[in-house]
Amino acid sequence: MTELTEQTDLVVTAVGPVRLVELNRPEQRNAMSEELHTRLASVWDELAADPGAGAIVLTGRGRAFSAGGNLDLMTRVQRDESFREQQVDEARRIIVGMLRCPLPVVAAVNGPAVGLGCSLALLSDLVLIADDAYLADPHVQVGLVAGDGGAYLLPLLVGATRAKELLFLGDRVSAGDAVRLGLANRAVPKDKLSAEAMELAGRLAAQPAQALRETKRAVNRHLERALETVMEPALLAERDTMRSPDHAAAVERIIAARGSR
Repeated sequence: MTELTEQTDLVVTAVGPVRLVELNRPEQRNAMSEELHTRLASVWDELAADPGAGAIVLTGRGRAFSAGGNLDLMTRVQRDESFREQQVDEARRIIVGMLRCPLPVVAAVNGPAVGLGCSLALLSDLVLIADDAYLADPHVQVGLVAGDGGAYLLPLLVGATRAKELLFLGDRVSAGDAVRLGLANRAVPKDKLSAEAMELAGRLAAQPAQALRETKRAVNRHLERALETVMEPALLAERDTMRSPDHAAAVERIIAARGSR
């Protein structure tokens, strides 16, 4: 096992031909920081260029996969136009980077995967979810369009009617329901999740590389077709709602509620 990056907000470790990518903000439930968001936008191209890499496992350190948005970043995005554009551009690069990364990505969803965290899981090629974890996309509840993944991915995975229910209401999807709906491949006992994900990634890395990568590319052409028609307008719509009164009020309510605890 060789750590390829320093102990920053995103840590990449080589385990034979598998690259273990860990969101590393456990005290913040792996919510986005500026650094983490930026690294997620670039890491997929770096891994694609790694000649020793055959597969990727994406997971979070601590109790959560990723809680998604960060209140400090949300507040800054409302006020800082250049930072808002940076965040949208990075969101675009995260989606496209994961979609076009030739290596198969296994998500090991070890805890809550919320907002962008949910998108990271669903953008992965195979999803293993701990039996006590859940997925949720509450963008609408905080006054945002689900542009950084949900509006693009969910209709393709579960159909338009179910996608609207999940996005409009932002309800939690349990591990069992995630498997039933086709959002995850299987639910795994939490204490076995890491080992099972690494084993699965090892099996993928042992497959004939060209055949596996070209098959991923062929299947992902269904997602590629929706990049310009769905993802790009959704991202721009999310950018516009980042400065909306509804979003500002929602963030203020969350900050006030946390301050009263």
